[in-house]
Amino acid sequence: MRSCVFESPLCIAAPRRVPGQTYRRGHRPRAHRIPTLGLSRPEVSRFRVPRRAGLILIVDDSVHTRELYTEYLMYRGLAVVSAADAESGLALAHSLKPDVIVMDLAMPGLNGITATHRLRQDPRTRRIPIIVLTGYAFRAIEHGALEAGADAFLTKPCLPEDLESKIRRLLPEK
Repeated sequence: MRSCVFESPLCIAAPRRVPGQTYRRGHRPRAHRIPTLGLSRPEVSRFRVPRRAGLILIVDDSVHTRELYTEYLMYRGLAVVSAADAESGLALAHSLKPDVIVMDLAMPGLNGITATHRLRQDPRTRRIPIIVLTGYAFRAIEHGALEAGADAFLTKPCLPEDLESKIRRLLPEK
């Protein structure tokens, strides 16, 4: 899987072709620009898609996990942007207002439960659905994540298809 990171203004990652949409020869849909916000750069891919496809924010410290889910979700027609830590994820959530956030729990610095709690306390991000994705399969951790405000809980390893089905269930109707 390949992924590239742009230095300056970033483009939302997305597939070249959206299923069910017609294109003129040589036409590519325009993508939104994302400011870097002075934080660690979000990872985005070389593809672009219109915003109406649904914007997913993946917050995970593992490069491999971000790449795996980003590539799969882009292939399935969703726009994806990712952050390597919770602080960057919070900043991107405030600036981009994604449709769904996929949050890892165990990250350096701010952990996923605290980040989820902060997102639920902020009126700008209170209504964004959050899926917690973690390698810890303990009932107490699941209970703590749901108590902090997560809408769904998945354990790693998680098939990309399972994550996509949870995302599609939580995507708001447009």
